[in-house]
Amino acid sequence: MKTPPPCLRTMTDGGFALLIVLWTVVLLSFLAFAITSAGRGQIHATDMLRLHARLQQEADGGIWEAAFHLLDTSAGHWGADGTDHLIRHGNTRLDLRITSEAGKINPNIASTGLLLALLRATGSDMHEAQALTLNIRAWRFPASSDSAALPGTMAAYVTAGRPYGPPGAPFQSVGELRLVLGMTPVIAARLIPHLSIYWDDEPVVEQADPVVRQAMMSVGNTFPTGGMPRAERVVSIEAAAIDRSGARAFRHAIIMKAPADNSAVPVRLLEWDIPVGK
Repeated sequence: MKTPPPCLRTMTDGGFALLIVLWTVVLLSFLAFAITSAGRGQIHATDMLRLHARLQQEADGGIWEAAFHLLDTSAGHWGADGTDHLIRHGNTRLDLRITSEAGKINPNIASTGLLLALLRATGSDMHEAQALTLNIRAWRFPASSDSAALPGTMAAYVTAGRPYGPPGAPFQSVGELRLVLGMTPVIAARLIPHLSIYWDDEPVVEQADPVVRQAMMSVGNTFPTGGMPRAERVVSIEAAAIDRSGARAFRHAIIMKAPADNSAVPVRLLEWDIPVGK
């Protein structure tokens, strides 16, 4: 077999070398693109985190701005009537709303009849409403028997696979009702918006929403009236900070106004969180 002439061997070797160079260039280009894309992604993620932090600070400030207007006794006063107040701070729009807790039902002091009526008004059938009413009451006053057949006992919760039982104490938050035996996420979502553990009296008729009013009418008792000053004693404030890009941040707070003779601490913060579902 004849050996290829030197010129042909040189051309063949040169072709392989050129191919290796081209593949190396392609590989380096791919790596450069990947590194650049990753860097851009990191920059974008950092920018979004910075934007969200700024908007959350704006929403936090909106809570205190609303509280200031609530305390204002001049024409700038905002009532706890659920009115939407729109404020612009540069590129950010603040949506603020103050609502009274006085129109809600306190599960720690509500009568069995009122709890039953509220469950019926929020869509539960009679059997479901009766069982939940007993379990809500038993959360505060557990049954003394250990029988799993009785609602509200530790044995009933163990049988249902729960690692806890009724504490025999008032609810510490309305969200705690989700732990009550028989309470489903759907029922809780319908029920909780009409409850408050901070209003220590019967609902004020003027502040009650249609669902609470329906429950009150079903019970047939006379409930207190008190006008706006009394209703503004405990309020819920929601703030939404919205950027021009459409990014949003939310904050929810419940505050209690101090007595008129306590000017050193005008409000007491009861809750500070992000609204559920936001």
